[in-house]
Amino acid sequence: MTRSEMLGRNGWWAVLGYLVIWAASTAYIGLSGGDWTFPILSLGIFGVGLSAAAWFLTRKMDAPAVPSANPRRESLALLAYLALYAVLLIGIWLGSIKHSIPPGREQDVAVLAYKLLIHVGIPAGIVVLLGGALRPLFDTGIGRRGLWPALIVLSGLMFALLAAVSPSLKEIGAFGLSPAAALAWVLGSWAWISVEAGVSEEFLFRACIQSRLTAWFQSPATAIAVTSVLFALGHWPGLYLRGGPGVDGWSPDPIQVAAFTIATLSPLAVSIGLLWARSRSFLLIVLVHGAIDALPNAADFIRVWG
Repeated sequence: MTRSEMLGRNGWWAVLGYLVIWAASTAYIGLSGGDWTFPILSLGIFGVGLSAAAWFLTRKMDAPAVPSANPRRESLALLAYLALYAVLLIGIWLGSIKHSIPPGREQDVAVLAYKLLIHVGIPAGIVVLLGGALRPLFDTGIGRRGLWPALIVLSGLMFALLAAVSPSLKEIGAFGLSPAAALAWVLGSWAWISVEAGVSEEFLFRACIQSRLTAWFQSPATAIAVTSVLFALGHWPGLYLRGGPGVDGWSPDPIQVAAFTIATLSPLAVSIGLLWARSRSFLLIVLVHGAIDALPNAADFIRVWG
């Protein structure tokens, strides 16, 4: 996919619009007394750095387009579902499940099943009801040139970054495990989070919504920009309703919380969206997404399943 193909119709305006929204969100955080430095780091590391790496590593991939029977109708239906999903299914009901089941294995399994239902099961049903095909959305892309180098390099970069900036290695080291055992638990955490967060969020936001918006607007760049903002705002109800003092990004000001999600999470969504547009490999975006969260979640994974 060339740069002109990526931009498509009015793609530059979409890129500019996204940057204005991100800048306004970051400015609001700073003016309201929040930490505005982390959003800048997020844009630089994920929005620019990871996106550039993804573009380079997917240069040999010949990704097929995702067919859509009626992209406008499918997009509107999925966006309507997204509003229900963000406020009710994630913002309220997910918290209810966590409160009703004590922390532990049973809670983790229940949360996983619920997330797969609302992120994969229901959206897949919407696509099928509107005449869409599911098989292209789950395309692994295993036979595509450059898939494995992209997976290894991008996942390795994410592991290295999180090892450097998070206390994950120290938390894992506190268990006193052998190097082989520690590695096995980290890989287990990667597998688990790739399903819980990777399969769930990437199917809904990238495979379903972004692919339909791409066909509707005839511009992958526009679809990436819109989906990235929606992805970020989709985390707002859960953070605002279930968060509290001490939770990163929470504030009694709902606008500041919304600005935080856009400023910090949308750059990551941009890079994953670009990777999906260039590769059309569901496996690739799921595992790279999982690599971002694997180390920070490894200690909890060991405590629950160890």
